Amino acid sequence: MYVRRVELTDFRSYPQAFIDLESGPSVLIGPNGVGKTNLVEALGYVATLASHRVSTDAPLVRVGATRAIVRCAIVHEARELLVELEIVPGRANRARLGRSPVTRPRDILGALRMVMFAPEDLALVRGDPAERRRYLDDLLVARQPRYAGVRADYERVLKQRNALLRTAYLTRKVNRRRGGVDSTESDLATLDVWDHHLARHGAELADGRLALCAALGPHVAKAYAAVSAGKGEARLAYEARSWFPESGAVGGRDEIEQALLGALQAARAAEIERGVTLVGPHRDDLALTLGELPVKGYASHGESWSYALGMRLAAFELLRADRIEPVLVLDDVFAELDAGRRERLAALVANADQVLVTCAVPEDVPPSLAGARYLVGEGQVSRG
Repeated sequence: MYVRRVELTDFRSYPQAFIDLESGPSVLIGPNGVGKTNLVEALGYVATLASHRVSTDAPLVRVGATRAIVRCAIVHEARELLVELEIVPGRANRARLGRSPVTRPRDILGALRMVMFAPEDLALVRGDPAERRRYLDDLLVARQPRYAGVRADYERVLKQRNALLRTAYLTRKVNRRRGGVDSTESDLATLDVWDHHLARHGAELADGRLALCAALGPHVAKAYAAVSAGKGEARLAYEARSWFPESGAVGGRDEIEQALLGALQAARAAEIERGVTLVGPHRDDLALTLGELPVKGYASHGESWSYALGMRLAAFELLRADRIEPVLVLDDVFAELDAGRRERLAALVANADQVLVTCAVPEDVPPSLAGARYLVGEGQVSRG
């Protein structure tokens, strides 16, 4: 798989821009701040319907414009597919596949498979659990697009359940202040129903994550060893303290659903007291270790970079094993790596169907990735 052409209209800093790409390595060169990352961010949005830099769509639309459009032509097995996304902040985005409108934007997921490594990925090992959950869920969707619906269903139920708990919390607070009866029965009449919805959708999501972690673990260990020249053994494990049974083992989706239901019942009093859902996959994490120590708080800067890079390379190899090789993007990565890590990374990815590299200094990119070159200026892209 590779992207043959990208066209942008009012996306980030670009009023209009297009770039014709090739398979193999391509290097986007330009000073910091001229829009190199904007180009690969647009591709990432097509692949995941989200930005790796911001959590809302508004910053993606050029100042003064009301919408942004991203079009890309994707080639897979000698067949070309045109994908178009119209991004309208505050409204539902619209999408087309092969010039035909689709019912929902998420129907385009899977058209472009992409793995991006960017400076923000240091948060995978040093940041909050939400970063690692997103990593897992994005990879789940890339492998099996139906999980976009699973994740959306879970988030919808969680939002409804939190609203119910919040109402009960506020009612209880007002009653206590007035010296009235400390009762929330009327507000919580439907909580049992939402418990079952949360457990059902949460079990499907957690089951997918657990299977993914089992498949991902060996690839992370191998990728970290390759990037770091064998300095330390990288391991990851799914961590679900809010609902995982004390026995330390779960079976399939039905067992996970029962475990979630049991944990929700046990946590009900605490949830009512705090007005928020305390149990479920939205509180899970990935435990990342090097040797016997957790990466967070113990790994050096170089080790943390290598681990984050190993996680992205592991995702790339896992997708490649599914026989649809993804596009690989290395956004301003080589400037952060020493010479040894640069060479080892380049050797690992040089044979990918398409590698897109952004850099400010072309000398940072190893010769094995010195393919087609593009010069990026203020709002302009040209073949170098």
